[in-house]
Formats: sequence, C-alpha cells, structure tokens
Amino acid sequence: MNDLCNDDSIVKPGKAKNAPDLGPVAVMVSNQEDLNALRRQLDLGQDHVKNLFMSRLIVGNGLQAGLAVTGPMIGAPYATMVLETLVAWGARKIIFFGWCGAVSKKVKIGDIIVATGAVIDEGTSRHYNASGHDLAYPSGQILEETKKTFRDHDLSFHEGLVWSTDAVYRETREKVEHFQKKGVLAVEMELSALFTVGSCRNAEVTGILVVSDEVSTYKWRTGFNERDFKKARRAAVEVISILCQSI
Repeated sequence: MNDLCNDDSIVKPGKAKNAPDLGPVAVMVSNQEDLNALRRQLDLGQDHVKNLFMSRLIVGNGLQAGLAVTGPMIGAPYATMVLETLVAWGARKIIFFGWCGAVSKKVKIGDIIVATGAVIDEGTSRHYNASGHDLAYPSGQILEETKKTFRDHDLSFHEGLVWSTDAVYRETREKVEHFQKKGVLAVEMELSALFTVGSCRNAEVTGILVVSDEVSTYKWRTGFNERDFKKARRAAVEVISILCQSI
C-alpha cells in the first residue's frame, strides 16, 4: 500500500454494521441505463439493493453472491468515494464502465477503449499520489484479463491512454492538440483517480469506455443516439458480465 494511505486522515472509509459483505468483484457504472442493462445481464434481482451515497448498490446472492454493481456516478471525487467504500466493504477487483470523448482521430463514436493508463488532469489523485506522477495505471493482471475477454469474444477495441479531466467545458483546441501529440485516445473524468486510489488501496482497477462523442476535429460531434454507440454499450455489458466471472 502507498505510504500516503497510512496517514492520519480524520475521515476514513469504514464498514457500518448494516453494510453488506461484498465479494472480491465489483462493477462501477457511470450511466443509469447501462447499470440497469448490466443488472439484467447478470440476473441480479432487486432484493438486495441499497443506497450508496447518490448511487444504487446491487449485491448478488446465490451463484452471484457478493458480486456488487453500483452507479450511476460522475467525476473523480465522487467515483473515488464510491471506490473507497467498495474496498472497505470487501471488493478487491473493480471494473469501471463509462463513456468518453474521442481525442485521437483514429477513434470514432461507438468504438470501445480499454484504458492502459490515464493522464492525471483532475484534482483527486494529488491527494493520494505522493510521487507526483502525471500518469496513473490499472493493475496489470486485471488489464490483461480485460483485453483477453474482448479478444476471446472477437470484439474489437482500442487500448491506450486516456485523459481524465474535471472540466468538460474546458476541452480546448490547445489541450486536445496537446494530448493528440501524446497519443491519448479519449477524454473522460474518472479513471486517473480510480487507478491512483486502486493502487493506494491494493485494489485492482480496470477501465472500459465506450466513445459517445468526438472532440478530435476541434468541433464537438455527439453520438449519444447513434446506433453504433448503443450497440457498443450492449457489447461492453456482455463482456463485463463475462469478466465478472473470470477474474
């Protein structure tokens, strides 16, 4: 564990008496529709649902005992609060599923990205990152399992860096050009913090993103209603449900 995690923080993640006992695997889902789709795919009922901050936490039973799925969520600070809680309650392998905007001109709406690292351009990581690094990375083992699951099911994906920012309305042409030169594939809001905190808390975190829009041409092109985007989300849900069983 990172030394910064062994500090004297006044507020610490903990487990109340009525908190569920989670198994090792949890899925964090940024969008409510995707959360509902994953719940159906995993055949998780509504009997074990509780509030987790502003999100819903669904915990499996029977053959899915301990498996946790939670969302929706947005932004690094809030996602980190959820991650800290999941880890405190027993989760050790976390899959994050969200949307992103294409930065690379090679990436298009409806593409899937498996993040191999994230540029830290959000504020939360700095409170966990004693080294001051500008990049955060997923756990190598869960990353390889994620990529293998996509390949085993003949689903194409991009792998590479993403840019995590707090300010969706400050994705300027200058910044996009800067990150294009660094080979960044897409922009989103949570992964650098989740990777940083996961490393800090000895939890494996992987990130799967579907491209919902594009800023790569320095104009905003949206694809929220496009068929390819919806199809990719369904495919990602299927892969995540399989990944939950294999990791």
